[in-house]
Amino acid sequence: MPKIGVEQSLSDVEAALKQKGYDVVQLKNENDANGCDCCVVTGQNSNVMGINNSVIPGSVIEASGMSADEICQQVESKIQRQ
Repeated sequence: MPKIGVEQSLSDVEAALKQKGYDVVQLKNENDANGCDCCVVTGQNSNVMGINNSVIPGSVIEASGMSADEICQQVESKIQRQ
């Protein structure tokens, strides 16, 4: 199962992804994104963790304005394209 990095403040998204069977890790610093297939960030502190600078080979999803279900759909869509 793909490994998904989720920013700490997005606990509802973390729970939803875990429920769908994804391996979820909390992003506390940019090193936590290593090995992730996809990362979900709030976008409030845009690029503060350096994730948008291609620290990971996968996609970065900015969660602002989306529900946990919408974010899960985005993750599934991005993972299928890889």
